[in-house]
Amino acid sequence: MARALMCQVGGEDEGMRLDAYLALRDCYESRSQAAKQIEAGAVFVNGATATKKTKVCAGDTIVYEEVPQAQHIDLRGEDIPLDIRYEDDDMIVISKQAGLCVHPAPNHPSFTLVNALIYAYGRDSLAHVQGDDRPGIVHRLDMDTSGLMMCAKSDACGAALQELIRVHDVERKYITLVHGNIAYDTGMIDEPIARADFDRLRMAISYKPTARNALTTFTVLERFEQGTKDQGFTLLECKLYTGRTHQIRVHMEHIGHCCVGDPLYRWGNEQQQLGLQRQFLHSYSLDVDHPMTGDHIHLIDGFPPDLREVLDVLAPRSMGRTAAGESILQAMAEAQAQTPDLQL
Repeated sequence: MARALMCQVGGEDEGMRLDAYLALRDCYESRSQAAKQIEAGAVFVNGATATKKTKVCAGDTIVYEEVPQAQHIDLRGEDIPLDIRYEDDDMIVISKQAGLCVHPAPNHPSFTLVNALIYAYGRDSLAHVQGDDRPGIVHRLDMDTSGLMMCAKSDACGAALQELIRVHDVERKYITLVHGNIAYDTGMIDEPIARADFDRLRMAISYKPTARNALTTFTVLERFEQGTKDQGFTLLECKLYTGRTHQIRVHMEHIGHCCVGDPLYRWGNEQQQLGLQRQFLHSYSLDVDHPMTGDHIHLIDGFPPDLREVLDVLAPRSMGRTAAGESILQAMAEAQAQTPDLQL
């Protein structure tokens, strides 16, 4: 029998069609799947059945049934190393390696964080707040984005963490290296994001009714001089106030400063990517009040080897660090000294 899950509509999603909302909230894998579940009577809004064209309102409580287990991927534990930075009876914080998908999908059925968590803890010892096919997961990082990520062991902790993320009470900061020199030391990008019309793998700035607001602020840490084959580079700290798919990558492309190495939101030729095979994007800082104990968790994660190598290559071209750069990069170096590189 399918399990019933619940979510609550935030103010930013007011007026969205129900099927679009369920897909964007990752309740279902796609909008078409959401529509089929709605038509099958498996979705309830404030206790009543609805149609796919129903418009959601802020505060609506949506109860939806999981896709039947027969359609789920057969999950098995896999011996994939986990770089654990914090752990207790309710939650885990890992430093996710680049190249590791967070959860299985039809085109990526194995070698994911979920498989690693099942191997390490057992399926029944992980939270199932995102469904039985995503044990332990409360939020995501792109496959080729590295860094700090929270996972949950208990359903109570998982649900509480998801709520903290929804109301923006989890502070997550990222480091990215972008093409070109950004002249101003700080900035804000406030542009809505939706699925791109002509490439379903991409997201894009959009002003359609289904687009979701997205807010990113950034601080310059270090600038690097222009070379013979590039326009220079800028190292940034980015802070998310929303958690849209590919948010930093889309926002950086929008202002003309794509993330170095990004294969999807790309600028420049291969030589300008500095040898990277993935986007230079690292979740380096996490601040959250533990939902079960109330203790404040503050974690800093140093750069993984591939990103350190890029910065080492660029070091002779440095135009100097900002005050923020001196402080943040020193904190990352100290964290790196305490956490040896994970051997995969």
